[in-house]
Amino acid sequence: MNDSGPDRAIEAQLAAAIARCAAGERSAMRVIYDIEAPRMVGVARRMLRRQDLAEEAVQDTFMRLWRAARSFDPARGGARTWLYAILRNSTISILRDESRFVSDPEIGEVAAPATENALARLPESSALRRCLEQLDAERRAVVILAYVHGLSHGELAGRLGVPLGTAKSWMRRSLISLRECMG
Repeated sequence: MNDSGPDRAIEAQLAAAIARCAAGERSAMRVIYDIEAPRMVGVARRMLRRQDLAEEAVQDTFMRLWRAARSFDPARGGARTWLYAILRNSTISILRDESRFVSDPEIGEVAAPATENALARLPESSALRRCLEQLDAERRAVVILAYVHGLSHGELAGRLGVPLGTAKSWMRRSLISLRECMG
């Protein structure tokens, strides 16, 4: 980073926004997003060579930033440097997970019968069955494959042919929906 005025001003904005994140101010995330997200997606796309994975890496970076904002110390380095180190770690995690669980198109076809068989074994009067039936097919498959067949997030992503972050998001949203339905 050079010492020009605009770069210093952006660095100061980022550092202040990270400090506000550490204090629990959600609107500070928007400031960081507006300043850096387009560049972050570009960097991640160069590393991952896929737009969907680049967007997943940026989303993961912002989630990590929110959780780790208190650990940012401007005396140890710049805000932008800290932010891009998180992005780098996110892209490395995605690369590692994606290469381990490569999608096989035929495996996705196996998921549907496995989930429908598990669903059919539940009593028709079961609240769990009723709630599972309300989920989209992909989201129902994620829950059943994880809880009945014991698949990890990475295995789910490979089996369903979706990015790891998508599988994680589907799982989280599905569990929230099930909790609300069962509640």
